[in-house]
Amino acid sequence: MDILFLCVVVFLFLLAVFDLSVGVSNDAVNFLNSAIGSKAASFKRVLIVASIGVFIGAAMSNGMMDIARHGIFRPEHFSFYDLICIFMAVMVTDIILLDMFNSLGMPTSTTVSMVFELLGATFVVSLIKMAGDTTGLGFDDLLNTEKALSVIIGIFLSVAIAFVFGTLVQFVSRMVFSFNYRSRLKWKIGIFGGLCATAIIYFLLIKGAKDLTFMTPGVKGWINENTLLIVGCCFVGFTLLMQLLHALGVNVLKVIVLMGTFALAMAFAGNDLVNFIGVPLTGLASYKDYVANGGGDASGFLMGSLNGPSDTPLYFLIGAGLIMVVSLATSKKARRVAQTEIGLGSQNVGDEMFGSSRIARRVVRWSLSLMAWVRCVTPLRVRAWFHRRFNVDDTIMDQGAAFDLIRGSVNLVLAGALIALGTSLKLPLSTTFVTFMVAMGTSLADRAWGRESAVFRITGVISVIGGWFLTAGVAFIGAGVIVLVMHYGGHWVMFAMALITVGIIIRSNKRFRAKSKADSGDTLFQTILATKDQSQVWPLLLMYISDQQRRFISFAGDSYSNVTGAFVRDDVKTLDKADRALIKQKDVLKSSRRKETLCLRQANREVAIEKSAWFHLGNNCCMSILYNLRRISEICKEHVENNFLPLPTRYVADFESIRSKVATLFNDTLKMIDGEQTDVVPALRRRCEEIKDMVSDTYHQLHVQLRDGDADAISVLYVYLNMLQETREMLSTMRKYLRAYAKLRDSDFSGRS
Repeated sequence: MDILFLCVVVFLFLLAVFDLSVGVSNDAVNFLNSAIGSKAASFKRVLIVASIGVFIGAAMSNGMMDIARHGIFRPEHFSFYDLICIFMAVMVTDIILLDMFNSLGMPTSTTVSMVFELLGATFVVSLIKMAGDTTGLGFDDLLNTEKALSVIIGIFLSVAIAFVFGTLVQFVSRMVFSFNYRSRLKWKIGIFGGLCATAIIYFLLIKGAKDLTFMTPGVKGWINENTLLIVGCCFVGFTLLMQLLHALGVNVLKVIVLMGTFALAMAFAGNDLVNFIGVPLTGLASYKDYVANGGGDASGFLMGSLNGPSDTPLYFLIGAGLIMVVSLATSKKARRVAQTEIGLGSQNVGDEMFGSSRIARRVVRWSLSLMAWVRCVTPLRVRAWFHRRFNVDDTIMDQGAAFDLIRGSVNLVLAGALIALGTSLKLPLSTTFVTFMVAMGTSLADRAWGRESAVFRITGVISVIGGWFLTAGVAFIGAGVIVLVMHYGGHWVMFAMALITVGIIIRSNKRFRAKSKADSGDTLFQTILATKDQSQVWPLLLMYISDQQRRFISFAGDSYSNVTGAFVRDDVKTLDKADRALIKQKDVLKSSRRKETLCLRQANREVAIEKSAWFHLGNNCCMSILYNLRRISEICKEHVENNFLPLPTRYVADFESIRSKVATLFNDTLKMIDGEQTDVVPALRRRCEEIKDMVSDTYHQLHVQLRDGDADAISVLYVYLNMLQETREMLSTMRKYLRAYAKLRDSDFSGRS
């Protein structure tokens, strides 16, 4: 039996490796986003700086595991078997939950997930113990609910405080430096750099280094007694140093951003390491105590020893640090999570992935009304002064940057200062929540949320905040369900759940890689948005439009062949698959249209006006063709699913001829798009008319047959009539699409058609 428990503990450590990987992939946004978004350095250099901070923070952590040891439950009332079940449930749930958020590109809090997983699993085990207990134990004896309450309060505090301060501080910073900040650095950069560097050092002392090995009670006491002296000396020293560096031609803002990145990475590793390895280390300590003193009674041996202090070996910390560094450098999902925050705070328009929501639309409407009133009551001279200071046309950003270095510096410094201040005041501010909401506040102050993007970005912020609360709920319920299964299922269920978890992670990574490969085409979209030369926008956009429409035409041709062929063959599986693909394609078309519209705004005005009508007509035609296909698919699927009679053989030959001609038309259209040959468009349009006439003849013949009394299999013939009607409408739309595509490429096309 002891061997089986040892295997469980080993599994806990194996799961911890996966947890470190997926956890770092999500929490990396806390310290990477500002440096990546402002292009303070190359991505490789940013990773190197962050990796050094992560490794130092992990290796020098003292490994205090209070949350996992006794922060949520009272270990003196739980048996060794109870805690092993809780720990396994927590690790399994945490890995699945964080990987899900990583795949969605949503930042969340590892602290929230760990706390509520422990709380949920402990809650269920407590119910089991109370049901079979005669000693009168209650929840107050088994659970530490105060910790969960402090986390919930921390969510609200972090969201409100970080957003408000981010908006105010960035507003003041922009008033001082404006968007054309390089012309105003001569004497201001020293003071600004001194303030920023001092705040970073203060953050490291109060938050980042508070749990490191060299921070003995004596050192902590001396720092607390001399905080003002340390801060004052740092400010004077760093002010002089930054002014000197500026005089020597060094970009001080980049130095500040990299310092902030290092500080946040170090603090993350030093303080949040418990979220990943605390549970397996506590499991190991429990196992050692059980083997030494348990007497083989796993269900009866209580774990009061966990109330004592922990002693984490250095090699565990170093190993965890190495895993975190490797995960940080190799994780593709970390970049996706980072892109969510960067995209929501970008100074430029981009792909607004969250869409629109009613509450966001109302917030924007109220804000516009408020701003209109403010403009009315503000004197003209004041408005003119603010306009000069907040003129986004003067923005100075490196190529490909989402925002400038001023905002990147404020993001990092303010996040660190707020977290340090919250720690000193005993306020449970979450690192994830603070860094995200500061970034959103600074982007709002920088006028990044313009009328064209505000609704989408507010929807994104609401979605992310909602995801934080969802994390707590899913973590609580998921861990509770899993621990219930494990508690009654025993060791083999624990092993099975661990193996299932590993399988889920492997499958998730494969699907993510496949999706990332499919999304790689958006590189051209990002290139168009970043292009400063308007004359280059339209040629690039035409390439992008052609590629997107080529994909749709290929999809439409395949879908028509698959749906109609499956109807003739009575193949319900193919119909079901095709119907799901058609539903998804609507979102693909909407996303493409939104991206292409954003790009069109970047083009030369005369070109944009000339091509706009044909651009929109082409998109409308694609959407109309999709609706035709969906209507065909829906009625065919319903008919076949209900096991109604198939299409009679005497009608199949005529329909096969139509199917073949439609398939050939789609294939030839693809060749035309690939070859950029608008001269063949008139011939393709004539073929549309010819096939349409053929469909109409077949339709009328069938109609006459039905009217004359051919009532055999009347239900399937009605489906057939619908297919012919929708095919005819699709061919009419296809003809319009061909003209729109030709006009996009050649404005003189109408003269030759």
